[in-house]
Amino acid sequence: MKNKYRTHNLGELNIKNVGEEVRLAGFVQTVRNLGKMMFIDLRDEKGITQIVLNEETNLIKKCKDLSKECTLTVSGQVVERSNKNPNLPTGEIEIVANDITILGKCNNNLPFEINSEEQNVREDLRLEYRFLDLRNQKIHENIQLRSKILKDFRKEMEQLEFTEIQTPILANSSPEGARDFLVPSRLHPGEFYALPQAPQQFKQLLMVSGFEKYYQIAPCFRDEDPRADRSPGEFYQLDFEMSFVEQEDIFQIFETVIPNVFKANSDWKVDEGPFVRIPYREAMEKYGTDKPDLRNPLVICDLTDIFEGTEFKAFQNKTVKAIIMQNCEDKPRKFFDAMSEYAIQELDAKGLAWVKIDENENLTGGISKFIDETRKAQIFDRMQAKPNASIFFVADEKEKATKIAGAVRIKLGEELDLLEKNVYKFCFIVDFPMYELSEEGTIDFNHNPFSMPQGGMEALQTKNPLDIYAYQYDLVGNGYELASRSSQKS
Repeated sequence: MKNKYRTHNLGELNIKNVGEEVRLAGFVQTVRNLGKMMFIDLRDEKGITQIVLNEETNLIKKCKDLSKECTLTVSGQVVERSNKNPNLPTGEIEIVANDITILGKCNNNLPFEINSEEQNVREDLRLEYRFLDLRNQKIHENIQLRSKILKDFRKEMEQLEFTEIQTPILANSSPEGARDFLVPSRLHPGEFYALPQAPQQFKQLLMVSGFEKYYQIAPCFRDEDPRADRSPGEFYQLDFEMSFVEQEDIFQIFETVIPNVFKANSDWKVDEGPFVRIPYREAMEKYGTDKPDLRNPLVICDLTDIFEGTEFKAFQNKTVKAIIMQNCEDKPRKFFDAMSEYAIQELDAKGLAWVKIDENENLTGGISKFIDETRKAQIFDRMQAKPNASIFFVADEKEKATKIAGAVRIKLGEELDLLEKNVYKFCFIVDFPMYELSEEGTIDFNHNPFSMPQGGMEALQTKNPLDIYAYQYDLVGNGYELASRSSQKS
């Protein structure tokens, strides 16, 4: 049975189809009325094809009020274009229409331009006309990409012999670090279900029950503020669990699945396993964050011991962190002032000290007069400083100095265009502390209470809690936390 709307999609016709009678359907991308001829670019999710109307068919009169985003079905013959468009897969042909049916008429005054490359449209207006907003090619492609990525994840997990299981949505509360969304019970007034922040309890129940390799594309609901990389309220994650395995077995799953999925959906270079393992404390020392972007070559150096006993008041009794940038001789004073302003205004720093190293290895500018020759030699040795380099210094209490230095490192990487291009670089952050001191001085879980301590029960019974590491680990890619996991013992 022939489809009454179309015989082909709008991205598949080419020079080999010349002479064929076809029927097409889609949305009007553009209309060009030249009087005796009219050209319509018709669009569906597969592509664009040019439609030609001439005065012999009387279709121009029928379509005189046609506007962008109207819905059409068109019948006609495929002909070779005299003015070919090399930018379109269908650019060698066009359709000479002999019949057009307007399936949906669109108002001439659209609330915003659908496929503009640079549209600055209020979000509330986009959401009000979401059915139009979703026609935008970029948004449409993003949704299709998401669909393909989910299919690729499923394919990888099936090949690794995981069983896909859907866990319940309506459940009891399972503390995960955010507020729950609550659903009132109709049958039990005053009682509530909690939407799952993650399927933590259910997947552990599955492990105890003998389902040794489980996964699902799990919906997670968290009543927390929106983030730049996450929608507020809900998100989906690849969730999996394994029995009778150790930490390295889990790492191997990531090192198989992640590169394969990324390579299937990007033309960038992708890190292959094994990924770099970085202990949590080392990550904080070198990068000032537990989500380091390894495309950025800059590292943080601790100079606290070098500045002990200094007469420079800003550094007295402070943790001192420093970042060196090689080959920065061309940077003007305003660059250093701008970085200092950024640290003060955006990071709540007291300041951002700096020095330059000239071609003769002399310190110039900034706080150079406060650094004597002995300290200078120690700094050069520790930071492997060379002529024409520059150094930024952060001095504050330890936790704040670490955080500020981490943000300065990221900013410098961006400003100096240091990030390695077109590459995904991954690492595991390992050896998270099991506990930490809260602001009130109490001992709390640092990362994830659903974790096994390294050293097991003996460590819990004999060690200072603040010295215990957990079998917890994050997968980080290009500065984003991609996964967070832990090992448990049942």
